Amino acid sequence: MTVSQLSIYNDALLLCEDRQLATVTDNVKSRRLLDSVWNDGGVKACLEEAMWTFAIRTVAIQFDPSIQPTYGYQHAFAKPADYIRTSALSSEPYFQAALTQVNDEASYWWADLATLYVKYVSSDPMYGNNMNAWPETFKQFVAAHFANKIVGDLSKDEKIRDKVEKARRDRLISARSKDAMNEPPGFFPRGQLSRARQGMYFGRPNRTGQGFY
Repeated sequence: MTVSQLSIYNDALLLCEDRQLATVTDNVKSRRLLDSVWNDGGVKACLEEAMWTFAIRTVAIQFDPSIQPTYGYQHAFAKPADYIRTSALSSEPYFQAALTQVNDEASYWWADLATLYVKYVSSDPMYGNNMNAWPETFKQFVAAHFANKIVGDLSKDEKIRDKVEKARRDRLISARSKDAMNEPPGFFPRGQLSRARQGMYFGRPNRTGQGFY
């Protein structure tokens, strides 16, 4: 089945035990509620939940020469406009080892390199927002997320609300599990990368000068 905004909406409404839509322009309360979730970053919120392999993008970023730090790391690297969350950072394009000498602050990464290699979850239409690339389990999770956002306005039945909340939780677990099996050999173990990140903030003053990481 082709994934579309309408199919996501109708899967969500099925969970809420509400009437299905014929189009995404139906003039009904449920469609307006779903539009609100869609326009308020509903899909982005789902992309933030894991390192989805179908949404991973790899780029080489050059430092921004217009930013001149007064201390600490010498170069600032602007995060891409489609950036959701970091999967891996490296000093070389093959990502053989995690980069630990780096700070992550707001819209920039800071390091002493000239080029930073980044794997990240992307919201680009060719990556995370390419619905045709979504696995079935991720599609089901998105629908459950949308349902969970609107069920309180559609139903007063606690059993339905509880069912929708459980569906979101269970579908996220299933989607993460299935997606993890798609990771290629040599991809960074998430625990290792997490430990590296925890250690990379110590001994450097932050940008505001308010203490140390």
